[in-house]
Parts: sequence; C-alpha cells; structure tokens
Amino acid sequence: MIIKHRSKPRIILQLEALLQRLPDYHPKLPIINEDYTKRMAGYKGEQSIDYPLSYLNDHTFFIFHNLRLKTEKHYFQMDTLLLTHKMAIILEVKNFSGTIHFDPKFKQLIQTKDGKEVAYSYPLTQVDRQKLNFQEWLRIHKIENLEIHSLVVISNPYTIISTSPGNYHTHHKVIHKEELPTKIYDLEKSSGSTKMEERTLKKLMKLLLKNHTEGDSTILDRFELNDNDILKGVFCPICRVQLMVRLKGNWLCSECGAKDKLAHLKAIGDYQLLIKPTITNSELRDFLKIHSSDTANRLLKTLNLRSTGETKHRMYYLDNLNHVKRKQL
Repeated sequence: MIIKHRSKPRIILQLEALLQRLPDYHPKLPIINEDYTKRMAGYKGEQSIDYPLSYLNDHTFFIFHNLRLKTEKHYFQMDTLLLTHKMAIILEVKNFSGTIHFDPKFKQLIQTKDGKEVAYSYPLTQVDRQKLNFQEWLRIHKIENLEIHSLVVISNPYTIISTSPGNYHTHHKVIHKEELPTKIYDLEKSSGSTKMEERTLKKLMKLLLKNHTEGDSTILDRFELNDNDILKGVFCPICRVQLMVRLKGNWLCSECGAKDKLAHLKAIGDYQLLIKPTITNSELRDFLKIHSSDTANRLLKTLNLRSTGETKHRMYYLDNLNHVKRKQL
C-alpha cells in the first residue's frame, strides 16, 4: 500500500519554471537544460519501479516515496522506503544506460557509453549513508529493533552491470528493477523473527509523514541568477510565450485570442518557485505586470491565503497555493 505517493520533485518544478522565464539568449540556458534533463531522467527512473512494486502485498508492505527527513545534524532523502512489521528496505534508483562498473576499491561507479567513460559517486556508499541516517532518525524517535536493508535499483533493463570478482557486496545489493519483487520477498523470508507491534508500526508511519520536509533550495542562487534575469508577466497557456493582458476579469492573449480567468495562478506559482514563498500587493503587480492595486487585491483575496500585516504592508504566504490551484481548477 502506498502511504506517501511520489510527486515531481520541487527542484524539477523550479527548473521548469526557470526555463520558461529566461530569455532565449540567456547564457545560462545550456547548463540549466542539462541539469533539467539529468533530473528528469532520474525522476522517470524512479517512476519506472512503480510497476514491479505493484506486485507486493498491499497488506504487508507500506510504501513511502521521496521521503526527506532530518537527524540532529543532517537532512537525508530516500527515493523509496518500504516498511513491514519485520523490516525496512531503502531503495535508491539509478537510471543509467550502457555498461556500469562498480569499483569497490576506489568507491566509484564507471559508466561506459558510446565509447566514453564517465565516473560517478558510488551508489553503495550513498545507500549505506542513508541507512545510517535512518537508523539515527529511528533512535531519535525511540523506534527500536527494526531490521534495515538497502538496495540500489537499476531502472534501465538493458543496462549491463559489472563489478570486480568476489565483490559480493555489489552482487547482493544491486539489482535490475524487474528483480525487485523477488528480492524483496527473499529479504522478508530471511529476516529475523522479531516483529513490530501494530501500534508501533502505525506510530512509525505517522512519524514519517509528519517529519517529511520539502527541500527549500533557492534555484536562482544555484545558477548565480537574480530577479532581473526572470521574465515577468502572465504567459498564455496556449502560445506558452506570449504575455496576456488583464481585461474585464479575464486574461487575454493578443496573439491567439485565448481567454483564461485563472492564468495568473501559474504565474504566481512560478513566483513561489523562483523568487520566495511570500508576496505583497506591489510585488504581485510587478510580477504579473498589472497596474491596478485594487485588481491585485481582488486576485489575492480570491486565493484565500494566510497573511500578516495591514493595508499596503500586508504579506501573503504562498505555502498553500497548490491546494488553492487544485480547488479553483
């Protein structure tokens, strides 16, 4: 049973908003596009394990996707966490193609593709660190005696996996996604006899959901950009690039004639992803390229956002904007 569903990572949403709101001639576009392509490949790899995981018993296995937790010192993130009464399994999904070689001596992964070799950080070190962090997190929350396993899952079925002779650690912990159900059931059968009580398992699941936090990285800082690099205004959902104008309660596109009452929601979402999680009346007018303070005030009131301050100094919090967008759309 899926307890926490997978959603598109915030960093990918930020990159998508950034790519739309940078001029075509911007010098940073190539590296931003490259980052976006790599992250989307990783996300699609994570999505690809949903089918093999669907073979697991819904009443035995509880699935959490994209959990981000914090120990006393560090945040850590797990692609997928499986829980049962007997154990936990951390899955780290990698979407490599070509041939990948796990080098245990120098702790690196080497990909060979199209005659080129590229070295990456060692996935087994990554999952071992996640396991240690999760053990620490469980200790902090007084959850004891939970057996923890970790696996590296290669999502591309055509990827060739190799390692040094005798490297049994890799043999046991790296698998293709198609082997997931068999491997998981084998781990379940071979796990110890100790079982968590039902109330302890329910407590743990509630703690995981309550303590999950989204990353809050500033995308502009990552690429050494500032607000002046960003194109402002409400983009037409049909033309994608043409700016719309506000007229008689609608957003209108002069290029294709499209009319949309709620086109500003996407623009405000971009503001939240790219600029900051709060907005004022004047900041809204500036970003949407509207002149009327009353119009901006009406738009903000329809969003029913949490706010602080009075009159022109009132600040609106965009933390529940996604809920508002789903409700209005």
